[in-house]
This record gives sequence, C-alpha cells and structure tokens, in this order.
Amino acid sequence: MNEKIAFLPAFIQSYFIAAGVLLGGAMVGALGAFLSGEQPLTAMYRFAGDLRIWAVVAAIGGTFDTFYMVERGFFFGETRDIIKQFLLILSAMGGAQTGVTIITWLTQEHISS
Repeated sequence: MNEKIAFLPAFIQSYFIAAGVLLGGAMVGALGAFLSGEQPLTAMYRFAGDLRIWAVVAAIGGTFDTFYMVERGFFFGETRDIIKQFLLILSAMGGAQTGVTIITWLTQEHISS
C-alpha cells in the first residue's frame, strides 16, 4: 500500500480487512483442524482469539509506515498524523472484534464451559 488513499476509505478498508483476516483465518484453520481429526468449532474459536492481533497488523499494512507516522507526529508536531493512525488502528481493532464476535456466535463455544 505505497499509494496514498484518502482517510475515510482507508478507515473503512481497515475495518473490513481485519474482519476478513480473522473470519477467513479461523474458518480455514477449522477446516485444517477437521482434516486432522480435531474438533473444528473448538479450533475455530481458539483460532479467532489467536488471530486477533494479526488481523489488526494486516489491516494497518503490516509495515513500519504506521510507526513512522506516529514518530513524525511526536517529533515534528504533526498531531493530525497521530490521530489518523490511532483511528485506523481503532478501526482495525473494531473489525477484529466483530470477527471474534461472529465466530463466537457461530461456534457457541462460550456456552460450553
């Protein structure tokens, strides 16, 4: 993602990328668990929790651009960049949490304890 995109599309894309990474990763991981003889819904629930941080990293680009923008904001006084990056991370965290919630509803694993 080297090209600059407007903030609102990046905000929306960050949310859906994180949700997609988490949902897709948990479902494909559950298929692998099924093929290896494990319980797929339990594995899906476990994978959803494990993939949460990686969904956020994938959504914000997985590069050091975010850290560079925050550094620039702190050291050069560009607070607009800090706020934008914070909102993008918050959007990605919201998408990841939505994915976890959908997996939790789908598996009903939180009830079986």
